Amino acid sequence: MAIPYYHVDAFTTELFAGNPAGVCILPAFLADSVMQKIAAENRHSETAFVVPRADGDFDLRWFTPTIEDILCGHATLASAFVLALRKHNAWPVRFHTRSGILTVAQNTMAQDTLAQNQDSFEMDFPAWPPQPCETPAGLLPALGLKAALVMKSRDYLVVVDHAEQVRALSPDISALAKLNIENGGTIVTSPGEGGVDYVCRLFSPSEGIDEDPATGSIHCTLAPYWAGRLGKQTFHTQQLSARGGQLQCTLVGDRVKIVGSARLYLQGTIEI
Repeated sequence: MAIPYYHVDAFTTELFAGNPAGVCILPAFLADSVMQKIAAENRHSETAFVVPRADGDFDLRWFTPTIEDILCGHATLASAFVLALRKHNAWPVRFHTRSGILTVAQNTMAQDTLAQNQDSFEMDFPAWPPQPCETPAGLLPALGLKAALVMKSRDYLVVVDHAEQVRALSPDISALAKLNIENGGTIVTSPGEGGVDYVCRLFSPSEGIDEDPATGSIHCTLAPYWAGRLGKQTFHTQQLSARGGQLQCTLVGDRVKIVGSARLYLQGTIEI
């Protein structure tokens, strides 16, 4: 079986930045075990599997190297980008996923350089506001932090005071993995600098992702949190990983609109 395969750098306007995602276009989903093996072989933080539906929509599933995920932003962006490359002409695209129907529109706004990029897309995701929680024993020491605000949605949200604290983090990944956070990870965030509203990083070793380079789904939690704190709805954000990532997001009721760009690195065929 020959599977059309694309390697896309998401949440970036330049190659070798943002977050690499694999995208497989299928007539029907393969066995879960086979899709998991493909994701493990790809070694990206996420591989997306896209199947067209008879009604014109698409089914979409995401796999990390070790598990099936419940929501992934950068691989959804990459999937929409690939559909555009393949000349799909019915927009917005509707993806049926484990987190409900997600729509992605080709972005035609021109508010900033992200929006002006022809490979820019706007995703419509659910808002997952964080809630107060008990701080798991070992979480802050594993991050190398003595004190921080800790909340919880899918992921733990750890809030510190300064962007440099986020940038300088060097967590104990094995200690974080032992926390075994189901279907999630640990977001660390702070106010941003120089026109950036907030910065973040994501560590998710229990999902097979030591650090995710650029993540869309965490803004389902970050946008509601920072809206309450900053008193605004639209944010320019930066992920301070080694590869880096940038996007714009807007909180609209119980939804988060996430705008990002993508670049194609590789196109080929997987032979099964």
